Amino acid sequence: MERDTAKPAKPTPARPWQRPRGGAAKPIAELMPQIGRTAFRRFGFVQSSVVTRWPEIVGPTHARVCAPEAIRFPPGEKSDGILDLVVAPAQAPLIQHVIPEIIERVNRFFGYRAVARVKLRQGTVKPPSATAPAKPPPSLKPIPMELGAGLRDIGDPELRAVLESLARGLGDESKA
Repeated sequence: MERDTAKPAKPTPARPWQRPRGGAAKPIAELMPQIGRTAFRRFGFVQSSVVTRWPEIVGPTHARVCAPEAIRFPPGEKSDGILDLVVAPAQAPLIQHVIPEIIERVNRFFGYRAVARVKLRQGTVKPPSATAPAKPPPSLKPIPMELGAGLRDIGDPELRAVLESLARGLGDESKA
């Protein structure tokens, strides 16, 4: 009997898995809902405008003593949520009596029955001016006369500011 004196071949080490390169680029619009969904679930807000426009929604009197903390919806739902409010301790009984009015105003803001219940938590409430972002200074560019005449009748100041900005941009394009 002869013995095979040749050494067996060493197995080649397995290459670690690598993500395939190339392929079509994904639009940012596909990625953003996934990124934002996590943050919104954590903080519980469907729209950040609820926080920024809280004094408009409930009025300046209530906005001084309570502030929204989160809106929690049942799993898979976008209605019948629970609005968590932070309330100044001395004002909690007052806010408890106006909860139906707050629910009505928040639902009117959303346009559907987004909130069914309110949960109060006593704590420190920041003044509305501290929670609202500082207003940007008005643009020094004049609005073209033919574009600005119709904007004076718009009652919503936020909508008017956006339309005036658009009019200024259109005025710049016509000169170029």
